[in-house]
Amino acid sequence: MKKLIRKSVDEMQGYTPGEQPVVKGIVKLNTNENPYPPSPNVAKALCAMDAGALRLYPDPLSKELRARIAAIHGCGISQVFACNGSDEVLALCTRAFVENDGSIGYFVPSYSLYPVLAKIRDVKEKPVQLDGDFGWLMPKGYKSSLFFLTYPNAPTGIQYPKKTIREFCSKFSGVVVIDEAYVDFARENCMDLALSLSNVIVIRTVSKSFSLAGLRVGYAVGPEKLINALFKIKDSYNLDRVSQAVALAAFNDLDHMRRNVRKIQASRERLSAALQKIGYSVYPSESNFIWVRPKGLSAVQVFDHLRAEKILVRYFPGPRTGDFIRITIGADAECDKLLGAIIRMNHD
Repeated sequence: MKKLIRKSVDEMQGYTPGEQPVVKGIVKLNTNENPYPPSPNVAKALCAMDAGALRLYPDPLSKELRARIAAIHGCGISQVFACNGSDEVLALCTRAFVENDGSIGYFVPSYSLYPVLAKIRDVKEKPVQLDGDFGWLMPKGYKSSLFFLTYPNAPTGIQYPKKTIREFCSKFSGVVVIDEAYVDFARENCMDLALSLSNVIVIRTVSKSFSLAGLRVGYAVGPEKLINALFKIKDSYNLDRVSQAVALAAFNDLDHMRRNVRKIQASRERLSAALQKIGYSVYPSESNFIWVRPKGLSAVQVFDHLRAEKILVRYFPGPRTGDFIRITIGADAECDKLLGAIIRMNHD
């Protein structure tokens, strides 16, 4: 019988998203969603939408949205690419910058979509193992066509020194995609590298800091030559009218986003300190989640116990990640419920 599916696709495992429960009353701290609502501008934009306009195709170049993003970052619109979630641009980069005999690199552990994208392209994977404390030291002579560099990293929340990032990008012969999905929660960012180096693209999303995970909008900023390559291979109309209008409304209210970020940062520090007080190890985080090694019980036992109490956190099985849980920073009431459940568990 003729084989209908490509060998690499038939043999690979697809990306596994975090659980999206349908049961009510769940404290959902497993997928790094923002616990606070988006800007009121978003609701206004939705109400102002003309349903009749949906019979027409959207702007295929998302020009108004890209112009706003360019203004925020002080660059030209030709250096901005708007996309259907940052995952779209990750996939496009594997198609635009990697020959069939090329390779894709990434940290281990990091965003688990990266190896999936490499397998879809059926190209060589060149993972870089982080050390026992998830520190980064690039092997001498390392080369790949494309390198995904998560900043801050996930699932650990660690942000490596910007000087190290700059030195790596300056010496690297391929394209570096700096994935800044969580950077609004961090102390610094690498946008200036995308605007000054010929081989660097920075990508961001509205899913986390802008409280719009359900919208699916992301963007990339980088050298015009690289951005043009993405435009050549994107879907004809990759962002619909609703997404363009709502994302623009959110970008026109940066103060709202920043207020939510400050609340999450404060909750992050408070929850981290409380967990450390009961003996849990918490890695310093620059994201909207924390990377935690439990005390007394295994990570999977804590995960299962919390799930039984309708509190979802994320557990990643495996030799590098199996001793940890990742906890999204929720609203204070959610963090308190989580902490109370953990304290009771440790006393049982």
